Order: sequence, then C-alpha cells, then structure tokens
Amino acid sequence: MSASLSRRGLLRALGLSGAGLVLAPGFLGRALAASPTTPARRALVTIFLRGGVDGLSLVPPVEDAAYHRARPTLALKPSGSGSDAALKLDDRFGLHPRLEPLLPLWREGQLAILHGVGLPTPVRSHFDAQDFVESGTPGRKSTPDGWLNRALEDEEDGAALRAVALQPTLPRALFGSAGALAMGRLEEFRLRGGRRGEEATTGFSALYAGAVDEALRTTGQGAFDALSRLDAERLSRLPSSSVVEYPKGPLAQRLRDIAKLLKGDVGLEVAATELGGWDTHAAQGAATGVFANRCRELASALSAFAEDLGPRLEHVTVVVLTEFGRTVRENGSRGTDHGVGSAMLVLGGGVRGGKVHGRFGSLEPAHLQDGRDVPSWTDVRAPLAEVLRACRPGVDLAKVFPGFTPPAPSGLFAPT
Repeated sequence: MSASLSRRGLLRALGLSGAGLVLAPGFLGRALAASPTTPARRALVTIFLRGGVDGLSLVPPVEDAAYHRARPTLALKPSGSGSDAALKLDDRFGLHPRLEPLLPLWREGQLAILHGVGLPTPVRSHFDAQDFVESGTPGRKSTPDGWLNRALEDEEDGAALRAVALQPTLPRALFGSAGALAMGRLEEFRLRGGRRGEEATTGFSALYAGAVDEALRTTGQGAFDALSRLDAERLSRLPSSSVVEYPKGPLAQRLRDIAKLLKGDVGLEVAATELGGWDTHAAQGAATGVFANRCRELASALSAFAEDLGPRLEHVTVVVLTEFGRTVRENGSRGTDHGVGSAMLVLGGGVRGGKVHGRFGSLEPAHLQDGRDVPSWTDVRAPLAEVLRACRPGVDLAKVFPGFTPPAPSGLFAPT
C-alpha cells in the first residue's frame, strides 16, 4: 500500500470513514446472498424519539380536568379554543397543534395512536430505559442483541440492504447476528471513484493481505467486494431525487434516504432512525417552545415521507416510540421530569388508524404510578409484537421478546 495512503486515508477514499458507514458483523456474510427484488413482507421503519417524550403534550387528554389542574402553564386547550388549541382527535384526546401535518393521515385512517405505553417496571434513567426498550428484554442488561435484529433472524439470508439505520451509529435494537448497517447519509455509502479510489482499491487488498488472522483477511476483502458490488448493482437503481419537497433537518434527510431505498427495491425490510431533543425539564412550552419545535420537525418530516412513498406506504409500517414519558404535573421550571408511560404512533399499511388504541385511565393522583406518572398501561413489547405480526407473519415472537407472552392482537391492524 502506498505510504501516502494511510489506513484512515484508505477508509476516507472508500467513503467509509467517520460516521459514513457502520457494519454489523452479519452484514458481510450475507451481503450478496439474496435478490433484492424478491417480493418482500411489509417493510418496518422505526423512529426512536430520544429523551423521553411527554405523551401528555403529544396527544393531550384535553377533556380531563386533572390534566389541566396538573399543568397550569403546559396544558393545551381543547379544539375550538383558539389557534394554539389542540387539534381534535376524538371526545377525549387532541393532537399537539404543531403535529398538524399528520392530521390528514389520521383522518384517512393511516395513523393510529397508543397512549400509556412503556416499560413494565418504571426506569427513569435514559440509558437504562433506552437499553431495555431496544433490547426488548426489560430489566436484563446482559442481552447482547436487539429486538429488531432478532426479528430478522427468522431468515438465514437476505439482501445486503435488508436492515439499515440512517444515523451515525447502529442503534441498540439492531445489534446482533443478522446483517445490518448504519450510515449518516445515503450518499456517504457510495464508493468514490477516480484515481484516489483506484489507489484505495489496491490499498484495501494490501492492507488485509498481510493479516495474520485469516478471518480478518477474509472479512476485510469480503467487505470491500460486497460494498463495491452494492454500489454498482443496487444503489445505481435508486431515484436521484424526489418530487416531494422535504423540510430541512436531520430527520427529514434520513427519511428521504429511507424512502429512496424503499422506492429503489433494494430489498429493504427494516429501517431505523432517531430524533433527539425530547428531554424537556425546563421551559418546555405548550403550543410554542422547545417541545413544539420538536413536534413540528417530526410531523413535517413524517408527512413528507408519507407523501413521497405514495401508494407504497401501503407496504410500509412506521413506528414512532420513546424510552419513557414525563411526569403528569409540571415542575417549577415549567417543564416535566422523567416519567413512565408515553405515547406511540403507528402509521402506514394495514393500520387501523383514526383511533387512539389501548387503555388510558384517570390522571387523578391516586391512579398514577407512584402518584406522579402515567402508568405503563400497555407494555411497550405488546404493540411491537403486533407490528411484527403484521410486517413479518410467522415471526417467532418468543425469540424476539424472550420471557414475554404477547397478548392477543388488540386490533391495531386490520385483519388480513
């Protein structure tokens, strides 16, 4: 390898440096195993809202007097109370006004909401709660893999772009033996050409040719071979642009890339991404402010994504989830603290939308978790299991969620 091309320079020349691409171990062995154009199951897209979303602001119970008493500055008013009032969903719940771009999906029956969703036992640490939700094994820190990865293990082989995370690092939910990769942006995945790229090709082989470990040598060359062929054979089919104008922001960019992969028929079965900024301990705001800004970013990106997919949305299910909710009562800093139950959004094909599903009880202190939090009336694994039943019929749920027996389907999806 040329002295002018260091290992870091080699990766940069290949376009794999920094946050560009992260490979899960199983990716390399399966990279070219299956045809990406084989008719697939319904694709699953997850969006993890990191920080702990205040479900009572996302989908406020605007007709509940206890909600208004607990939140003198944060409670949203019922529909019809002015421009900053909640958007009417039903006789009990409203939608945050900055989520208005999602209202057409609700009215068309493509968006469903669950309330009071969370871990079965309160966990108020961001790190632990995210770990338990994404591993799918609450209370067990030793689980090495994630629920999404285990859901992919029902097939031995798959397309190289079968599972993709559009974010700088692979999320906990995709840890495991099934092939998965992460990239900051789709364009960072393309191998760069020109003389520098040719030098990188030669350098890559040289870098691994002298490896003492045969597995390292084989894996390294296999990675390059797979990525080279993927670039030529798969990514060349992706649409270069979208007729839909996406808003600015990282989530919109990531969803646009996921839409490209879905429309490009590259064999994508699972995609994951995230949006942070939901840890609203102070100055949370009601119809305006920090929380409202996050809502606007989420809703505008999701709306553009749905419009971009068009009829393809019927073959895609999107799940928006978080690690925990917030306290019912606002704090002295006009914010909310770490809680338990929150809201989950599910949209796309087969969803029985236009309805708030599941149980939601009283917000009077006597009915709350520890007298302060929305309880986990629904174990987060239950709707995730129902989503997997719809997206991946025949999936082994006992393997995906060990130690958990999913309840009978709640009606989140229409019968097939």
